[in-house]
This record gives sequence, structure tokens and C-alpha cells, in this order.
Amino acid sequence: MEQTDISECLLGKINFAQTNSFSKFFLDYISGNESLRDFHNGLPTSENLLAQLEKRNFNNSVRPRLHKVLQEQYHGLDLSELTSRNIELLNENNTYTITTGHQLNIFTGPLYVIYKIVTVIRACEELKELRPDCNFVPVYWMASEDHDFEEISYFRYNERKFTWNTDQSGAVGRFDPKSIAPIFDEIIGIPDFFRTAYLKHNNLADAVRFYMNELFGEFGLVTIDADHAELKSVFKEVIEADIFHNTPETKASATTAKLDGLGYKTQVFPRAINFFYLKDDLRSRIEQQGDVFKVIDTDIEFSETEMHEEIDKHPERFSPNVILRPLYQEYLLPNLAYVGGPSELVYWLQLKGVFDHFDQAFPLLMPRAFVGVINKNTSRKIEQLNLSFEEIFINDNELVKAKVKEEAAYLLDLEEQKKSLKSIFQEALNQAQKVDVTLEKTILAEHRRSEKCLEKIEKKMLKAERKNQEVLVNRIYAVKDYLFPSGAPQERKDNLLNFYLSNDKFIDSCMASIDPFDYRFHLLSTNE
Repeated sequence: MEQTDISECLLGKINFAQTNSFSKFFLDYISGNESLRDFHNGLPTSENLLAQLEKRNFNNSVRPRLHKVLQEQYHGLDLSELTSRNIELLNENNTYTITTGHQLNIFTGPLYVIYKIVTVIRACEELKELRPDCNFVPVYWMASEDHDFEEISYFRYNERKFTWNTDQSGAVGRFDPKSIAPIFDEIIGIPDFFRTAYLKHNNLADAVRFYMNELFGEFGLVTIDADHAELKSVFKEVIEADIFHNTPETKASATTAKLDGLGYKTQVFPRAINFFYLKDDLRSRIEQQGDVFKVIDTDIEFSETEMHEEIDKHPERFSPNVILRPLYQEYLLPNLAYVGGPSELVYWLQLKGVFDHFDQAFPLLMPRAFVGVINKNTSRKIEQLNLSFEEIFINDNELVKAKVKEEAAYLLDLEEQKKSLKSIFQEALNQAQKVDVTLEKTILAEHRRSEKCLEKIEKKMLKAERKNQEVLVNRIYAVKDYLFPSGAPQERKDNLLNFYLSNDKFIDSCMASIDPFDYRFHLLSTNE
């Protein structure tokens, strides 16, 4: 198999603002806009992460529990020396984590999941160089309690959608993954470790931990499934405060109102109770109705006394929603930063008031790497078109229009004619107003009608020239379709298999090319 020279993979970097891909909310955050200063703990520079060492008021008594659970979850896996060491180091008070999280998508899901994990690993490597007296462990937090199976039930490979069909319900991490087997018959060359992951494990969380260890174990990645009674017991005080006093809703709503007042579109909406009831194949919201706590769409209900007893005896049956999952993570991990996408990071900004109330240090919010991978064929087209990397991000039709005009042998606009037309109608207006001032409206309308005729001619000229330059136009759309399949960024559509099957050093290429603290869009090359 031909392999990419991983030392020559980075083609270029583009400023976020030039990609036309990010919200004003995210761009304001990462650029340090003063209006958002009270909603985070500082920008995610390496200097600020090291300063966070002094601010992190982690409860070190949690470390032995975390260590015990990780040993249990990793039992029987073939671990690298670095991953084994990292699990042990989590027992040490001078060990800190950088964390990312995501749903348990099929075969890792969209490419940006890979970029999230690479960012976390690379950030830990760089921090260790700056502070060798401390330990930095990269963590992948599995969203094993999520119950939106539809979101993870499919993936895209070679422009085709593959779907996992199952009628299981509840938390997806508890699903038996063996029913995914038919997909293995449809794609040639899927690595054996994926087959072992899905077909030799009894639940999806174990399957994902297995393949993440195969892909990232050599880099020391630690994967955690927080759906565990030992870990949930640490979170009892928050469960009580949420269910009986609605404290997180009050705090998150106040912060959200401030952001709304600044004109930002907030992402998540706190509820009075921000926990689901989680048991067997059930994950359903809890609501208070009068003096009773009901589990929605079931016959399960609790009195206040019964609910106190349930929390005390079975904290594992309480699953936090998007408002409280981040806080749960920080209760369990000696975390310095959370790595996420633009939508994730801006919803974290709604939560600082919740963290402050529970006296938990708010982690730095660190953007994941944003990456576009360009194969040889696409790279050749970009060179033939003389496209700059910035131009790749221009709207399809606008880019085609600009390039067709640039390459045309003749002018394709009638700007001079429009100027002449404007002059003619101005003269007509001046003359007509001497006769009757009410004629102005008629003359302006006729001017606009004549302008439209010229614009119509321009469109026909451009259309004809597009046909003359059909090869150029097709090349542009081929480049755009490769990097923006179905109009969405490649990293949100394509799966790891699109690149890994032809280049099993793909992740090494990403590790060698991505700078975790350089917040620009990375363009990488790869062999097929």
C-alpha cells in the first residue's frame, strides 16, 4: 500500500473568518470579544491552560474511584504502555486532563470526531513539554447515555449512506452492537478491529472503547464511560439540587438571558429538572407534577421521599441532560480544558453560572481542529484552476461566476453601458422636469426597466461563456463537491473509512500536521 509522507501533509491554514463557516457567536468568543469575557475563564492558549493548573480546585478524593472504574472498563483490553501509564497517573494529584466527548457514531462517525481526539492528544503533548513536572492525560468522554439513536444510526462512505437497523431503545451505550453485522458485508476491507469491536462485545460502549484503543492507544488516549454507579454517586448533590430545587435552571437561565441580551443566539434551553431516568432500555425525562415526580411516557412515579431514596440508593439511574453533563464531567475529571466544535463551545458559555454555584472550576473552552483533506486528484484540479485556498470557501455559484469572468476572452459585464444608460436617463429627467415634475416617477421606472434588460443580457452572456468554459466549471464543482459533499464540510459528512482504508497512516498524518493551539482551518493532503 502506498503511504503518505506524513511530514509533507500540511498544505495550508485559513483564518476562521475567511471560511464563511462559523457563527458570529463563535468568532467573537475565539477572538476574545470583551462582551463575552464574563462567560468563560480565558481564551484557550497554552499559557492560559497552564495558569488553570492553579485554579483547578479538583476534589482529589474522586481519583481512586475514577481509577477503579477505568481499570474495570479496560479489563481484558490490550493496552499500550502509555495508556496503562496514563490510567495509573490519574491517581496522582499533579495529573490533569484535556477532554473531548461525542456520541457513539458508527466507525467513529464523521471525520471531525477524529480531529477532536487528535486535538486533545496533541494539546497534552505540548503541555507536557512546557510543564514536564505535571502529567496531562487525553480523555475521550463517550456519550453512552444519549438515547437519540437516529443521530448515530448511519454514516457516509464513498458517497453512499449506510444505516444500522435495530429496534433497541434507551441509552445507546447499552445497545447490543451485533446487529450492525450486515454492514460488514457491504464494504470491502473494513479493518478487523472494527469487526472485533462490534461483533465480539455485548454493548456499544465497550465496542467503541475497543476501537478507540486500537486507533489511539499508542498515543495514550483514555476513554471513559460515565454510565456507572460508582461515578454517579459523586454527583448526588447536583441531582438533589436539580430535582428538588431547580438550581441549575435558575443559574443557567440567568446566564442565558445575559447572552440573549447581548444579541447572541443561545443553543440550549434549561429545564426545571435536567435529568432523565435511566434504567434498562429506558431513558426518559423526569417532571414534577404537583407533589409527584413522574417519568414521562411511563407509569413510573415517585413521591418526594421515594425520590430522595432513589437518588441515594441508585444514583446511576439519573442521567444528566446537555445542561448538566458538562458539570458531571468536571466532577469526575481533573480537567483543564474541554475540546469541542463551535456549537458545543458556545453552549458551554451558558453554563458558567452553574459551575460557579457548585464551586467547580470552569474549564477553558478549546476549539477542535478544523480540517479539509485534499486528495491528489482534487489538488491537481485546484492547481489547474489557479485557486487559492481562500477561494475554495467561496459560495459555489459566486466562485464559478468569478472564475468564468476571469478566464473569458471578452468582458462579460455591461457596466459601461449601464453608466451610459444612467447618463441618458438623467438627461431625460432633467429635460422632462422642466415640462412636468410629475414625470420623474415614470422616467425612473423606465430607467430601471432598461437596466433589467441589460442585466438579462449579462446573464445570457455569462451562461453562454459558462458553456464555453465547461471544463473549468466542471472542475470547480468537482473540487467543491469533494470538500463540501452535499454542500456541507467534508469533515461533517465523510467517515474515517473514506481515508483509512487507502492510508492506514491517516491518523499519524493528522497528528503530525495539526497544531492544537493554532486556531485556523487546516488543509491536509493524503494519498488514496
